[in-house]
Amino acid sequence: MLPDELASVDLAALQTLVAVQDRASFSDASQLLGVNQSTISYAIKRLRKAFNDPLFVRQGNSIVATDKGEQLAQQARGILEQMAALSSPSGFDPATAEGSVTVSCNHHERMFLIPDFLRRAQKEAPQATIHIFESAVDGKQQLKENTCDIVLGPVSILGDIYYRRKMFSDHYACVMDPAHELTRGALTLERYCASRHVAVTHNGRWEALYFAALLARGIELEPDVTVSSHDILERLIPASELVATIPYRLARRLSDRLALRPFPMDVFIQVDMYWTERTHHSGLHRWARQILAEVAEENLGDGDPPTARRDDRLTGGQ
Repeated sequence: MLPDELASVDLAALQTLVAVQDRASFSDASQLLGVNQSTISYAIKRLRKAFNDPLFVRQGNSIVATDKGEQLAQQARGILEQMAALSSPSGFDPATAEGSVTVSCNHHERMFLIPDFLRRAQKEAPQATIHIFESAVDGKQQLKENTCDIVLGPVSILGDIYYRRKMFSDHYACVMDPAHELTRGALTLERYCASRHVAVTHNGRWEALYFAALLARGIELEPDVTVSSHDILERLIPASELVATIPYRLARRLSDRLALRPFPMDVFIQVDMYWTERTHHSGLHRWARQILAEVAEENLGDGDPPTARRDDRLTGGQ
C-alpha cells in the first residue's frame, strides 16, 4: 500500500509540478493553468510532503528544481501525456471532427507545406480549427508546454516523449542583386567570405547550419546585417551589396528577381515533423500529420513513406 500522502497525489498536482518547472515561477504557472497562486503553493506543498523533498528552491529571481524535482517532473510529464492519449477517442471521421490542431514552424516550412495543408484540412475537416504558430527557436519548448501539437523544422528535438517523421531535405544557395560582382565568374569560398552578408537570426537567437559548417573550416563569418525572418530578403537585397545564404527551395522562388548562385560548400538541411505522446493516438492529430506528410511528398518529392513507424520515436535527452 502507498503512504497516505503519496496516494493522495492526483493528476492536477502533477500538472502543477510540470507547469512550475517549465515556467520557473509560481505566479507564471498559475497564469498558465488559470488558477490562483495559493492553489499552486498548496499543490507543491502536498508534493513536497509526499516525496520528502523541497522539489524547488529559489535561485536569484527564479526557482529551480532539485534533482528529485527534476526527476519527478520528467516522470509526471510522461504520465500526463499517457493520460491525455488514453482519453482521446479512437474513432475519427474528418468530415464531422471538431477540435484544433496547432502547427509551429518558420518561413521555410510555411512556404512549401502550410498553404496546401490548410486547403486540404479546411476541405476535409470543415469543423476543425487550425492554428499556425511561429516557432523561431522555441519549438521544443512549445511542445513541452503543450502550446503546439506539431513542430516542423530543421531542428533536433531529442527525448523519449517525442516522435519524429522526416518531411523533406534541402541545401543552401546564395541570392544577391543581379548586378552583384559574385554573379560573374566562379563563386569560390574566398570570394564568398569577402562579400557583405545578410543573415536570418530569429532576433539574434539562432544561427543557420552553414555557420557551423564554415566554422568547421576555421571561418567565422560575421554578417553585416541580420533580420528576424526570410520574408524581408526579397525587398532588402535589390540594389545592395548584400548576399543571403538561404535554403535552395526558397532561393529558387526568388530567382526571377534576384541572382541565384550555389553556396560554395555542401551543407545538408533536413526538415522533420515532431510531436509528443499527448497527441500520438489522437485521430484528429494523426490525420493532420498524415496530410502534412502527403503534402511534403507531393510538393517536394522526398518525404517519408505514408506510414509512421514506431522506430521513429527518439530516445535520449537534450
